[in-house]
Amino acid sequence: MERDPLDSKGLIREAYRIDGIESPECRSIFLDWALSLPDDQDQNAAITRLLGQYGADNPDHPMTQVLREGLEAGESPRRRGGWRARQRD
Repeated sequence: MERDPLDSKGLIREAYRIDGIESPECRSIFLDWALSLPDDQDQNAAITRLLGQYGADNPDHPMTQVLREGLEAGESPRRRGGWRARQRD
């Protein structure tokens, strides 16, 4: 199977395959996915593409709802830790 550059760990793909998965688990998976995106990747573009790939066939799936919520939230601030978090912009 070819690796999807927007879902390199296969987290979103696997979430759609889990029977009985609920929103809290999907949110946790989404957070892990979002934190693993490359810094230069547009999060909204990635979510839009994943929604197109999975959401149309699974409109009532909890991961589809979580992806929609992520898209509505817009571009979130990037995580900054270590010395960069203490620097003034």
